Amino acid sequence: MSYPFIGSEAVAAGALSKSALRSQYNRVFPDVYLNREADRTPVTLARAGWLWSGRTAVVAGRSAAALLGASWVDEKSPVELIHGNRNAPAGIAVHGDRTTADEITTLDGMAVTSPERTALDLGCWYPLGAAVASLDALAAAASVDLVRVAILAERYPGRRGIRRARRALSLVDGGAQSPKETWLRLLLIQGGFPRPQTQIPVCDGVGKAIAYLDMGWEELKVAVEYDGEQHRTDRRQYTWDVHRLELIGQLGWIVVRVVVGDRREDIVRRVREAIGRRASLQSDIRRSA
Repeated sequence: MSYPFIGSEAVAAGALSKSALRSQYNRVFPDVYLNREADRTPVTLARAGWLWSGRTAVVAGRSAAALLGASWVDEKSPVELIHGNRNAPAGIAVHGDRTTADEITTLDGMAVTSPERTALDLGCWYPLGAAVASLDALAAAASVDLVRVAILAERYPGRRGIRRARRALSLVDGGAQSPKETWLRLLLIQGGFPRPQTQIPVCDGVGKAIAYLDMGWEELKVAVEYDGEQHRTDRRQYTWDVHRLELIGQLGWIVVRVVVGDRREDIVRRVREAIGRRASLQSDIRRSA
């Protein structure tokens, strides 16, 4: 069995003996088992948590986001459920929040919060940066109607975290391609810069897109890129990045590259200097015209 299952049900149905259950499968949660060869993905664990609830819980939060297709969900994160049994085992986080029927959908037989309700829960349950990162991933994977999320929030005016959720939802951008890109975008906004555009297409002389920039300001031709580990460890990626930056520079872009370990204040300073250089160049062009 490559999917989680309830051990006692499998034994009662004669599908497995008790000895086979103990020797061939791992217990994920009480009475919930998984083949030892199967991967423990966020999706698999979400189903295991739902089975632990006796198939009565609503899968929510990051677990719901994973089922809806979101990336960046850490398999070490607890399975999140909305359920009445608050005595959850390790690896399951139970929330007692109220839900209504129109906030729940069914996926693979499981009750799961809708994309809009999932977005609201993410905004309420997590600190701002973590919430926006999770919301970015959800928005990139699923159709989330932010207007409907705002209307949904009006149902719960006194809910804990609702003000933070409204702030997080105002910052969502499905163009982010990693939690670090979300972090960088929020840093720029907090640094006082205008909200950057994401996934900016850079076109050659005939209008063909030759690259997409992580974020920046197209009217200024200033971009900010986050270089992850693959940019250093993957030789082909590194070579392509070098050639790509040359092409982008030839088309008049100033690109600020950010790597792990860069200090927040240094990033803000470098971006401010890049925008200043662009403003100076534009002034020189106007004077010479």
